[in-house]
Amino acid sequence: MTAPSGQQTEIAHGDQRAVVVEVGGGLREYTANGRDVLDGYEVDEMSSSGRGQVLIPWPNRIRDGSYEFGGRRHQLPIDDVEERDAIHGLVRWSAWTAVEHSGDRAVMAHFLHPRPGYPFSLALTIEYTLSDEGLHVRTTATNHGERECPYGSGFHPYLAVAEPSVDPVVLRVPARTVLRSDERGIPVGSASVEGTEYDFRRPRPIGATKLDHAFTDLDRGEDGRARIELGGLALWVDETHPYVMVFSGDDVPGLDRRSLAVEPMTCPPDAFRTGEALIHLEPGRTFTSSWGIEPSRP
Repeated sequence: MTAPSGQQTEIAHGDQRAVVVEVGGGLREYTANGRDVLDGYEVDEMSSSGRGQVLIPWPNRIRDGSYEFGGRRHQLPIDDVEERDAIHGLVRWSAWTAVEHSGDRAVMAHFLHPRPGYPFSLALTIEYTLSDEGLHVRTTATNHGERECPYGSGFHPYLAVAEPSVDPVVLRVPARTVLRSDERGIPVGSASVEGTEYDFRRPRPIGATKLDHAFTDLDRGEDGRARIELGGLALWVDETHPYVMVFSGDDVPGLDRRSLAVEPMTCPPDAFRTGEALIHLEPGRTFTSSWGIEPSRP
């Protein structure tokens, strides 16, 4: 029988193992030293709550699924019915193809054809590589259409913790600014994290803080990477990702603070409407972004 997530492509390096799936081209599993790095899903399950999914051509939400670009108005399908939003792009449930596969590397490819609401053509590849440094994910998007298109990307990994809840786990988010959102999860402003419960610039336990927030103004190392640290592991984003979403899954069935979603994003929620950090990808041009995970070691 075919797995709900389609063909499984496994890569390995030393004590690390990852499984990339055909449906959505995302990560179903990542382990290191025999322990789960990601809170993924089983081979006989569908991805739930965005676990391991690829968010292209936009991450997070677009209010009412409606936006203007290039002097034209577009209407996307509303797939978050409760909040009346278009959410997390158009490729999460599409078939991707493993066009390259070796022991520690896999490249997934998908062509996003024009459709109502997004009448643009994108050739997409995602390269997953395991090395002594951990997991490296490199996304490339090329505009194959005849006109400029709006583009953003993100990923939705849930970082596993060794505790029953994330509450006692130490978190560091090197961000100076947090976005404030309305009841639909749409940003309505931003604020300094200074003096708030969202200031995780110095490592500290998450405690009772409910997290469903986008952070920006990230402090970076000399390598240009910003590192979000959780319980000994680190998820890093390169400079093409000025935003990161952190989500504790409160009151979500099957989640409810058992793991922490740390989502690299090239733009904030609702960027198709606001234009904030939105990539205007010209015909024939390519945009590449990278993120990764450095797993904790005993």
